[in-house]
Amino acid sequence: MSESTTGPNRVLWLSTIGFTLMFAVWLMFGILGKPIQQEFGLTEVELSWIVAAAALNGSLWRLPTGMITDRIGGRKVMTFLLAATAVPAFLVSRADSYAMLLVLAFFVGFGGNSFSAGIAWNSAWQPRERQGFALGLFGAGNVGASVTKFIGPPLIAGTAGASYFGFIDGGWRLVPVVYAVLLLVMAALIWFGTPSQDRAPGTGQPLRQQVRPLRSMRVWRFSLYYVAVFGAYVALAAWLPTYYMDNFAVSLQTAALLTATYIFPASLLRPYGGHLSDRFGARRVMYWTFGAMLVVTGILMMPNGHIVISHPDGTQSEHLAYSIGLVPFAVLVFLLGCAMGVGKAAVFKHIPEYFPDNVGAVGGLVGMLGGLGGFFLPPLFAYTKAWSGFPSSTFFVLFVLTLVCAVWMHWTVVHMLHTESPELAHRLESLSDDRLPAPGLASVPTA
Repeated sequence: MSESTTGPNRVLWLSTIGFTLMFAVWLMFGILGKPIQQEFGLTEVELSWIVAAAALNGSLWRLPTGMITDRIGGRKVMTFLLAATAVPAFLVSRADSYAMLLVLAFFVGFGGNSFSAGIAWNSAWQPRERQGFALGLFGAGNVGASVTKFIGPPLIAGTAGASYFGFIDGGWRLVPVVYAVLLLVMAALIWFGTPSQDRAPGTGQPLRQQVRPLRSMRVWRFSLYYVAVFGAYVALAAWLPTYYMDNFAVSLQTAALLTATYIFPASLLRPYGGHLSDRFGARRVMYWTFGAMLVVTGILMMPNGHIVISHPDGTQSEHLAYSIGLVPFAVLVFLLGCAMGVGKAAVFKHIPEYFPDNVGAVGGLVGMLGGLGGFFLPPLFAYTKAWSGFPSSTFFVLFVLTLVCAVWMHWTVVHMLHTESPELAHRLESLSDDRLPAPGLASVPTA
């Protein structure tokens, strides 16, 4: 088969596998966190900062990573990210202090920037009629967050106390070593398995032209939406194992499997979310997403307890007792994952069509700000719990974030309809809003 036929497929599949692996490494502290907390005697707030440090570095460089990919091609960038992440991943196994763990967690998070590199790389290789599916499939690499949930607990339990080759310890310390080896193998596969003549649509493009789309308000609005559907996903994927163990008294392995029931729909439904956005429009899908998230988080944020009423005669009575069991909780979290999976695709669906020559910059900014949500939210979960005393305050934070996004989106739609002709009152998509490119850019076909 010709290079033009096999090239896009090789880029798509190898970049997706590489992204899945780096995503697994990026969020491995969600499972390693509990054993690390026990070994080092960390508080919940201290543990939250380890998770946050990885999320921070996995977000900071998404904008420049996307722009560089547009300029030099994704083959070089993805290979570098894989190889560079392998070094701190191995060193995590040698950590002997909380400070060292914080620093290494930060550097391990570098792999999270592979998202914007892969989006730009696949956009350059995939034909327009296939971009929605291809970007959705690549984004489904988020399922890597569940990889450690499956291999981590049995590997930790089966190798605890053992030693290998005289310098590799078993238990939780073996997991980052395994990942370091896999990262190097994947770097070699991408370098030798994808076309050496790469595509880089931004080659020779002035920096000013690359960043021009970032002046568009819709880019920043989409970035906030992405905080709710992706940043919250990253934070919750790392936070849920500890939440399950602390509040439902389950084992690490059970907590990992329950967390996977949230991660799988939040990742694997992304291609389907792209299909729904193609059919019904991205904004309509975002209404469905935010509506579902508000209902689910509104239920989950209710603390277990009851109201005690003191009567004039000195007696007391209890009313409106409320508690949520493990199964209903897991079902609701599963539904939350479904909404987030669909919403992530809806946010990213139109970027290659709005900005065909600036996918790296725009996708990088949206991904960067969305990923930063994964940095701010875990400490916010811990601090709100410490302040309120309610573990369910985690979902109160997500409820407020989703509400802000939904209100801003609805205000935008209402404002749009009031400034256009009345016959558009039944529509949620506007040709003069998100369908037009940023000022100074050539118009592009709409989906």
